This record gives sequence, C-alpha cells and structure tokens, in this order.
Amino acid sequence: MTLHNYLLLLMVFTSAFITAQVDDSLPNVVVILADDVGQGDVAAYRREAGLEVIVETPNLDRLMAAGVHFTDGHSPTSLCAPSRYAVMTGNNPYHSYAPWGVWGAYQKSPLKPTDLTLGKLMQKAGYLTGFLGKWHMGGDFYFKGDSTKIYEGDRSRPQLDVDIIAYAGNGPQDHGFDYSLTFPAGIQNVPYAVYENGHWMPLSNNSRITEITQAKMTPQRVTLDKSEGLGDSHWTPYDMGPLLAFKGADFIQNAPKDSPFFMYYCSQAVHLPHTPPFSLAGERIRGQTPSYHLDMVKELDVQVGILMKALKEKGVYEETFLIFTSDNGGLLRKESLAAGHNSAAPFRGGKNQIFEGGHRVPFLVVWPNRISAGFRSDALISGTDIIGTLAELTGQQLPAGQANDSYGFLPLLLKEDAIQKREYLLQQGGTTKEVIYREGDWKLIMQFNAKTSTVTPKSLFNLKTDPEEHPRNDQIDAPERSELLAKLLARYQTIRFQKLPTGKQQSPGL
Repeated sequence: MTLHNYLLLLMVFTSAFITAQVDDSLPNVVVILADDVGQGDVAAYRREAGLEVIVETPNLDRLMAAGVHFTDGHSPTSLCAPSRYAVMTGNNPYHSYAPWGVWGAYQKSPLKPTDLTLGKLMQKAGYLTGFLGKWHMGGDFYFKGDSTKIYEGDRSRPQLDVDIIAYAGNGPQDHGFDYSLTFPAGIQNVPYAVYENGHWMPLSNNSRITEITQAKMTPQRVTLDKSEGLGDSHWTPYDMGPLLAFKGADFIQNAPKDSPFFMYYCSQAVHLPHTPPFSLAGERIRGQTPSYHLDMVKELDVQVGILMKALKEKGVYEETFLIFTSDNGGLLRKESLAAGHNSAAPFRGGKNQIFEGGHRVPFLVVWPNRISAGFRSDALISGTDIIGTLAELTGQQLPAGQANDSYGFLPLLLKEDAIQKREYLLQQGGTTKEVIYREGDWKLIMQFNAKTSTVTPKSLFNLKTDPEEHPRNDQIDAPERSELLAKLLARYQTIRFQKLPTGKQQSPGL
C-alpha cells in the first residue's frame, strides 16, 4: 500500500475517534530535531557571532531570517537519549525510571502508557500525526522464536536472539503517532534496520535479516559507532538520510488537505558514523567540505530544504508552524576544528559536556505572517517547552501531572503583552553525571551522586558577563557569592528531589 493510500485510510478509520473539534485555523506543525548540532553549525548564527563560516547552510539561514531565532535556547541535556524523552513528554529526565537515558533499542522504554506525548497532544487536537527518524527511547521486541516473551538481553555482547521483524510495543505508534518511519537507535546502533508503522521495511527486494559486523561494514568505509548485531542485509548508513528526507516529503505531500498534520522529524545528521551521501536532491554532499562531519552538516541543511520544498509545493508553507532545534550541543571533531569550524562556537565545550556548548543549541521558529521575520530573542527556553507551546497553539490545557517542565512560549513568539518568560531551568550534562540549575544569568554546576542522590556544587558562572565560562571567572569559592550559592543549591534540591513542576501552568513559583 502506498503512503498516500495508507494516510487516506487512516483518516477514514480514525476520524470517528477524534475527540477535539478541528479548528480550520490551526496550522500544520513540523518539529525538526537535529542530532549533535550546535549553534556554530548554522552559518547565520556564526555570522551573528562574528565567526568565519566554513560550511554554508542556506536553508537553515532562510528559516532563521523568516522567523524567530533564540540565542539562549537549550536542549534538556547534553546527550541524546534523555533529551529525546524530555522533548517528547515535556518532563525533565528524572521523571522517568532512567534519568540518564535509555540507550538500547531493546530496553524498556522510559515512556509510560499514561504519559502525554507530542503525538498524543496533537491527536487530541485533530491532527494527523507522523514520526520520522531516530526514536532512541527503547522499545519492545520479542525473543526470537517466542512471541510470548519480550526480549531482555545483555548489551555487553552482540544481541542475536531478538526477533527484529516488528515492534512488539513501545514504538511511535504506541505513543500517539498515526504514521511512523523509525530508526530505533538512529544509524549508530542495533537494530540496523528501518521500520514503517512498526514493521521492518526491507531496504531491497532481496533484503534479509542478518548479522551486521564491522567486517561487513569495512568495505563500505563505515566504522560502526556502537555494537555489532542484527539488521537489514542491505544496510548502509550513507543511504539513510536521503531515505528519511524523501519519506518526510512524502508524508507532507500525501497528508489530506482537509485536516492539519503534525510531523516530528528526527534527523540522523550529524551523528556518527559520519556517512554523507554523494548527493541529495541534486546537490553534491560528500567531499564538499573539510570533513565528513561537516559534509553531514551540509546534508542536514539539504534535508531541511527538501521538507521546505514539499511544504511549498503542497501550498501549505504559509499555514505551517515550524520548529528547528537539536538534541544536544555540537561535536568537537579534530578535523573540523582544524579547518576553523567549532560546532559549539562561541561557547565552551560540546556534546556530553556540562558547559554551554554541550546544550545551548540552535532554536528556530517560523510561522509565516504570524511571527515577525528576523526576530531575535534572548529569552531562556528549552526543548521541554515545545509540547507546552504546541498546547498553546492548539488551544489545549496541559493536564495536571503531565509535561511538568514545559514552559510554553507562544505569547513570546506573538509578542503579546504581559509576556511571562522562563526564569529558571534544570538541566543535565552527560556521562559524568553533572547537573545544572540556571536562574536568570546565574548557572550553578553540580556533581550528581547516583548512589546517594545528592549533589555537590562545582562551579558558578554569570553567563551575562562570561557566556564562555572561563575558569578564571568561576565564582564557586567567592565569599560574596556564598548566600547566592546556598539559595541556588537549595532551590535545585527542592525541585529535583521533590519532582516539583517547573512549567508555566504548574510552576511552584520558587
């Protein structure tokens, strides 16, 4: 069945169950989540910061010029998996059973059946919903040969006793998405396969499930980023970006015109393995920049261009609300740095680090004729705020106990009077298990002890006077900051360990 026919049938069978009255004025919504992209990867951000541009990103630059760009926008954490849970639910990661992330595609999902997700929120508003790209929030698969038992295995060795033909549960369609094209763990880990509506989508007519090993990938000049394991015999990560981009365009083109659609598009770019295609949409990609890493930055920009073209060809671009951001900060790759490109620039650090470069990310919002073009905002926002903003956009109230840390920013986009801005934010770093409490210009960095569930202050920076967090400006030991330090620490502990909500509708108002 073609995607067009599938979507038409889907609308027929689900229309009777839509509980919300569809408002003809509701815009289509597209949320694009890039992978490992910092502000320094977007040419227009670099120019604004007075930095040299090594890789042009014309499509992202057009989005930046067409709407709002945030200079103080953040991913919820400095790493992928916990950020994706937080964006999907509007909850800080410590609300899940795995606050530091669920990394294996076969692991128990952090998403509970009762969680409000982006997909469920938009379904309630009458939207056709689609998820395309990297899921990375676990999932259920059966043991091979036993469809009565969910797989549980040891990730320290290749996992070969899994039935990867289809999701047994906890995939996108179990959490509010009508259509899905899923890379369960992106391009970097098992299973090395693509799933359409929860079922394995063979990459070739003669594809079969086989073991993907480094020995099989070496002739393709691919270095596996993570485990060997099961996948499609025709798996090649070079092809996944083009596949994803054109499936995204197909979803847009085939969505019925008589109801709004929501697409959550999670690109594989620019995560390892760095495997850019030779060309995409008629534009040469591989070998066009100083590194394969930067080739993938170029590929991401072309992917965005493909989606924009699809919206315009369908005649719905003017009625589409679009967000572009990233799951964490940019990569510090030596070959890119040697060429003069720092993905986190102008900030310190990068992916997996607690400093601003690890989580301050590009954050663009476009809504033609409704949001002022070329609008720069210095407001503090987070990826957790997306679901709250979409609730405001669709006229919904977030239920109590849901999206606890989502602070909707639609009034800010529309420049309404009496705008309430986020005043504080809780974040996580990466594998070193550091955490952040941000209040106004002050950023307190703490070491989290998972065994004792306690935090110890490490650094204190004023980001207004020192956004680059120079060690010499660390005020953690400054006597005149002792009272401030105690206040910030106490507020973090109260919110974090009591799991108090920090969103606009439910804020404890500390």
